[in-house]
Amino acid sequence: MCLSRIQSLRLAAVLEDCSHQLEILGHILAMRIRRERPAQEKAKLRKLTGDCEYISQLMSKLHLELEEKWCFSSLLQAVEEIEQRRRDTNMKREEMKQVDKRRQTLLKQQEELQQKTLKLQVIHQEANKKDNLLKMRSKENTKENDTGLQLRKIQNETSQAEALLEGQLELLKKQLKEEVRVHEESQKFLLSQHEELQQLLHELQQHTEQMVQKKSKQLHNVCFKKNLNLDRLEDMKMKFKEMEQMVMEDREEQEKLHQQQARIRAATKLQAWWRGCIVRRGLCGFKKAEKGKKGNKKERKKKKK
Repeated sequence: MCLSRIQSLRLAAVLEDCSHQLEILGHILAMRIRRERPAQEKAKLRKLTGDCEYISQLMSKLHLELEEKWCFSSLLQAVEEIEQRRRDTNMKREEMKQVDKRRQTLLKQQEELQQKTLKLQVIHQEANKKDNLLKMRSKENTKENDTGLQLRKIQNETSQAEALLEGQLELLKKQLKEEVRVHEESQKFLLSQHEELQQLLHELQQHTEQMVQKKSKQLHNVCFKKNLNLDRLEDMKMKFKEMEQMVMEDREEQEKLHQQQARIRAATKLQAWWRGCIVRRGLCGFKKAEKGKKGNKKERKKKKK
């Protein structure tokens, strides 16, 4: 989804503020972790610091994308990745629950098998006792046929019971082997999944470290450029002040020159007016003086010639 330039800049400013707040929160959590606290509370604080780092990384990536592309597709991708991780963790939990249930059923079947074997042993003991009793009775009463028939009947019953219990025992052994095989396969699968996830986590950590280094270099370059621009701005301010001062001095000199010219024009006008008044009134002294001046000028010209 694309945004306008103004919207992207506003969101970038908000994200930059949020990233600064998260950095401050991360420093506070790090200071709290260094203090002596219970293990459970330290684990919670470490989890919070990890979440803050992950969120700050997402915000920096989104900030860069908003400035360059005017969109926030990385945020949607991060949300999809988080949902996929949640689904994977839920599936793993379900698989672990199923494995635990299978273990419990196997344990129950083992207990039942042990109980049945104990019962079988008791039946064997009783059968042996009965066999011994029947043998003793048969020795004592060789003439009685009923005892022999009963003994055969009991032996047949015991043999049938033994055969039935042996069949059940074999069936339980097969089921136990099958459950053990399934358990081993599921354990191997979970171990392989765990290794893959560990490898993925290692790759993600390396990627995040590279991104952090890259962003730190960019931040250093930006700070350096900012300092250069500030120095240039200060130089331009000084030059502007000097030029402004020169302009003010020039204006003052021009004003003084205009005033002097105005005074000179006023004086010349006043002299012309005064001479006009004298000429109109017919004052001869001024005329003679003018003639004398003209004669002096002519004599000077003749001397020069």
